[in-house]
Amino acid sequence: MKKKHTIVIADDHTLFREGLRALLSAHDDLHVLGEAENGQEALRAVEQRRPDLLLMDLSMPKMGGLEAIKEVKRREPGTKVLVLTIHGTEEFVLEALDAGASGYVLKDATHDELVLAIRSVLAEKRYLSPDISAKVIEGYIDGRKTVKSSSTWDSLTLREREILKLVAEGRKNKEIAEILFISAKTVAKHRANLMSKLDLHSASALTAYALDRGLLAK
Repeated sequence: MKKKHTIVIADDHTLFREGLRALLSAHDDLHVLGEAENGQEALRAVEQRRPDLLLMDLSMPKMGGLEAIKEVKRREPGTKVLVLTIHGTEEFVLEALDAGASGYVLKDATHDELVLAIRSVLAEKRYLSPDISAKVIEGYIDGRKTVKSSSTWDSLTLREREILKLVAEGRKNKEIAEILFISAKTVAKHRANLMSKLDLHSASALTAYALDRGLLAK
Protein backbone atom coordinates (compact mmCIF):
# COMPACT_ATOMS: atom_id res chain seq x y z
CA MET A 1 0.00 0.00 0.00
CA LYS A 2 1.28 3.45 -0.94
CA LYS A 3 2.11 5.85 1.84
CA LYS A 4 -0.37 8.72 2.11
CA HIS A 5 1.40 12.07 1.98
CA THR A 6 -0.55 14.75 3.83
CA ILE A 7 -1.11 18.24 2.45
CA VAL A 8 -2.53 21.56 3.63
CA ILE A 9 -3.69 23.99 0.91
CA ALA A 10 -3.31 27.70 1.64
CA ASP A 11 -4.94 30.14 -0.80
CA ASP A 12 -7.33 33.06 -0.30
CA HIS A 13 -9.74 31.89 -3.02
CA THR A 14 -12.23 29.26 -1.85
CA LEU A 15 -13.06 27.91 -5.31
CA PHE A 16 -9.38 27.51 -6.13
CA ARG A 17 -8.77 25.56 -2.91
CA GLU A 18 -11.76 23.34 -3.56
CA GLY A 19 -10.58 22.67 -7.10
CA LEU A 20 -7.12 21.70 -5.88
CA ARG A 21 -8.58 19.40 -3.25
CA ALA A 22 -10.70 17.66 -5.88
CA LEU A 23 -7.74 17.25 -8.24
CA LEU A 24 -5.41 15.89 -5.58
CA SER A 25 -8.02 13.51 -4.17
CA ALA A 26 -7.74 11.52 -7.40
CA HIS A 27 -4.27 10.38 -6.35
CA ASP A 28 -4.05 7.53 -3.83
CA ASP A 29 -0.75 8.76 -2.38
CA LEU A 30 -1.94 12.32 -1.65
CA HIS A 31 -4.34 13.35 1.08
CA VAL A 32 -5.50 16.92 1.78
CA LEU A 33 -5.70 17.33 5.56
CA GLY A 34 -7.04 20.87 5.57
CA GLU A 35 -7.26 24.30 3.98
CA ALA A 36 -6.34 27.84 4.99
CA GLU A 37 -7.52 31.15 3.54
CA ASN A 38 -4.80 33.37 5.01
CA GLY A 39 -1.24 33.19 6.26
CA GLN A 40 -2.15 32.94 9.93
CA GLU A 41 -4.54 30.06 9.30
CA ALA A 42 -1.85 28.31 7.27
CA LEU A 43 0.58 28.55 10.17
CA ARG A 44 -2.01 27.28 12.64
CA ALA A 45 -2.98 24.39 10.35
CA VAL A 46 0.65 23.31 9.99
CA GLU A 47 1.25 23.46 13.75
CA GLN A 48 -1.93 21.53 14.54
CA ARG A 49 -1.86 18.95 11.74
CA ARG A 50 1.85 18.71 10.89
CA PRO A 51 1.36 17.88 7.21
CA ASP A 52 4.13 16.59 4.97
CA LEU A 53 3.54 19.50 2.59
CA LEU A 54 2.11 23.02 2.66
CA LEU A 55 0.89 24.16 -0.77
CA MET A 56 1.08 27.93 -0.43
CA ASP A 57 0.14 31.06 -2.37
CA LEU A 58 2.28 34.16 -1.78
CA SER A 59 -0.43 36.84 -1.90
CA MET A 60 -2.22 36.07 1.35
CA PRO A 61 -4.14 38.31 3.78
CA LYS A 62 -3.38 38.72 7.50
CA MET A 63 0.11 37.26 7.10
CA GLY A 64 1.94 37.43 3.78
CA GLY A 65 3.12 34.26 2.11
CA LEU A 66 6.81 34.88 2.68
CA GLU A 67 6.32 35.60 6.38
CA ALA A 68 4.18 32.48 6.72
CA ILE A 69 6.80 30.31 4.98
CA LYS A 70 9.52 31.56 7.31
CA GLU A 71 7.39 30.86 10.38
CA VAL A 72 6.36 27.42 9.14
CA LYS A 73 9.99 26.43 8.57
CA ARG A 74 10.97 27.83 11.96
CA ARG A 75 8.22 26.09 13.90
CA GLU A 76 7.71 22.90 11.85
CA PRO A 77 10.87 22.34 9.79
CA GLY A 78 9.68 18.86 8.80
CA THR A 79 6.87 20.32 6.68
CA LYS A 80 7.91 20.99 3.08
CA VAL A 81 6.60 24.12 1.38
CA LEU A 82 5.64 24.30 -2.29
CA VAL A 83 4.67 27.76 -3.55
CA LEU A 84 1.78 27.91 -6.04
CA THR A 85 1.32 31.47 -7.30
CA ILE A 86 0.81 33.80 -10.26
CA HIS A 87 4.08 35.63 -9.53
CA GLY A 88 6.89 34.43 -11.78
CA THR A 89 9.49 37.18 -11.44
CA GLU A 90 13.04 36.54 -10.21
CA GLU A 91 12.53 38.52 -7.00
CA PHE A 92 9.54 36.45 -5.88
CA VAL A 93 11.20 33.13 -6.70
CA LEU A 94 14.45 33.94 -4.92
CA GLU A 95 12.70 35.38 -1.86
CA ALA A 96 10.47 32.30 -1.57
CA LEU A 97 13.42 29.94 -1.83
CA ASP A 98 15.39 31.99 0.68
CA ALA A 99 12.38 31.90 3.05
CA GLY A 100 12.49 28.09 3.01
CA ALA A 101 10.28 26.93 0.13
CA SER A 102 11.42 23.74 -1.60
CA GLY A 103 9.55 24.37 -4.83
CA TYR A 104 7.85 27.05 -6.90
CA VAL A 105 5.03 26.46 -9.39
CA LEU A 106 3.03 28.97 -11.41
CA LYS A 107 -0.76 28.83 -11.33
CA ASP A 108 -0.99 28.28 -15.06
CA ALA A 109 0.74 24.91 -14.62
CA THR A 110 -1.00 21.75 -15.77
CA HIS A 111 -2.42 19.22 -13.34
CA ASP A 112 0.38 16.79 -14.23
CA GLU A 113 3.06 19.41 -13.57
CA LEU A 114 1.60 20.29 -10.19
CA VAL A 115 1.51 16.64 -9.11
CA LEU A 116 5.09 16.19 -10.36
CA ALA A 117 6.15 19.24 -8.33
CA ILE A 118 4.40 17.94 -5.20
CA ARG A 119 6.00 14.50 -5.48
CA SER A 120 9.42 15.99 -6.21
CA VAL A 121 9.32 18.19 -3.11
CA LEU A 122 8.06 15.31 -0.98
CA ALA A 123 11.02 13.28 -2.27
CA GLU A 124 13.45 15.90 -0.88
CA LYS A 125 14.05 17.46 -4.31
CA ARG A 126 13.65 21.06 -5.45
CA TYR A 127 11.16 21.92 -8.17
CA LEU A 128 10.82 25.11 -10.21
CA SER A 129 8.30 25.58 -13.03
CA PRO A 130 9.87 25.31 -16.49
CA ASP A 131 8.38 28.75 -17.28
CA ILE A 132 10.65 30.31 -14.66
CA SER A 133 13.71 31.62 -16.47
CA ALA A 134 17.06 29.85 -16.44
CA LYS A 135 18.47 33.08 -15.08
CA VAL A 136 16.53 32.60 -11.85
CA ILE A 137 17.63 29.00 -11.43
CA GLU A 138 21.27 29.76 -12.21
CA GLY A 139 21.23 32.78 -9.92
CA TYR A 140 19.94 30.75 -6.99
CA ILE A 141 22.31 27.85 -7.55
CA ASP A 142 25.26 30.27 -7.76
CA GLY A 143 24.24 31.73 -4.42
CA ARG A 144 23.25 35.15 -5.70
CA LYS A 145 20.41 36.52 -3.57
CA THR A 146 19.54 39.53 -5.71
CA VAL A 147 18.75 39.88 -9.38
CA LYS A 148 18.99 43.23 -11.08
CA SER A 149 16.05 44.33 -13.21
CA SER A 150 15.09 47.54 -14.89
CA SER A 151 11.39 46.68 -14.78
CA THR A 152 9.27 48.88 -12.53
CA TRP A 153 7.22 45.82 -11.61
CA ASP A 154 10.35 44.02 -10.44
CA SER A 155 11.27 47.05 -8.33
CA LEU A 156 8.15 46.60 -6.17
CA THR A 157 8.58 44.78 -2.87
CA LEU A 158 6.31 41.87 -1.98
CA ARG A 159 4.49 44.07 0.53
CA GLU A 160 3.93 46.76 -2.11
CA ARG A 161 2.50 44.14 -4.45
CA GLU A 162 0.20 42.85 -1.72
CA ILE A 163 -1.02 46.39 -1.11
CA LEU A 164 -1.45 46.97 -4.85
CA LYS A 165 -3.73 43.93 -5.03
CA LEU A 166 -5.79 45.07 -2.04
CA VAL A 167 -6.09 48.66 -3.35
CA ALA A 168 -7.23 47.28 -6.70
CA GLU A 169 -9.89 45.27 -4.85
CA GLY A 170 -11.26 48.59 -3.58
CA ARG A 171 -10.03 48.34 0.00
CA LYS A 172 -9.19 51.45 2.02
CA ASN A 173 -5.99 51.99 4.01
CA LYS A 174 -7.59 51.11 7.34
CA GLU A 175 -8.99 47.84 6.00
CA ILE A 176 -5.66 46.96 4.37
CA ALA A 177 -3.91 47.62 7.66
CA GLU A 178 -6.26 45.21 9.46
CA ILE A 179 -5.82 42.50 6.82
CA LEU A 180 -2.02 42.70 6.83
CA PHE A 181 -1.69 43.42 10.57
CA ILE A 182 0.28 46.62 10.06
CA SER A 183 -0.56 50.23 10.90
CA ALA A 184 -2.57 52.48 8.58
CA LYS A 185 0.43 54.83 8.59
CA THR A 186 2.63 52.01 7.25
CA VAL A 187 0.04 51.22 4.57
CA ALA A 188 0.02 54.87 3.51
CA LYS A 189 3.80 54.85 3.26
CA HIS A 190 3.88 51.69 1.15
CA ARG A 191 1.06 53.04 -1.02
CA ALA A 192 2.97 56.29 -1.63
CA ASN A 193 6.11 54.35 -2.56
CA LEU A 194 4.04 52.15 -4.85
CA MET A 195 2.51 55.11 -6.68
CA SER A 196 5.89 56.81 -6.99
CA LYS A 197 7.60 53.75 -8.46
CA LEU A 198 4.79 53.09 -10.95
CA ASP A 199 4.12 56.78 -11.64
CA LEU A 200 0.41 56.08 -11.09
CA HIS A 201 -1.47 58.46 -8.85
CA SER A 202 -5.03 57.22 -8.47
CA ALA A 203 -6.80 54.08 -7.28
CA SER A 204 -8.31 53.57 -10.74
CA ALA A 205 -4.86 53.69 -12.36
CA LEU A 206 -3.53 51.19 -9.84
CA THR A 207 -6.51 48.91 -10.50
CA ALA A 208 -5.90 49.01 -14.25
CA TYR A 209 -2.24 48.18 -13.67
CA ALA A 210 -3.14 45.30 -11.33
CA LEU A 211 -5.48 43.89 -13.98
CA ASP A 212 -2.74 44.13 -16.58
CA ARG A 213 -0.35 42.23 -14.28
CA GLY A 214 -2.95 39.49 -13.71
CA LEU A 215 -3.46 40.22 -10.02
CA LEU A 216 -7.23 40.40 -10.41
CA ALA A 217 -9.71 38.42 -12.45
CA LYS A 218 -10.73 40.33 -15.55
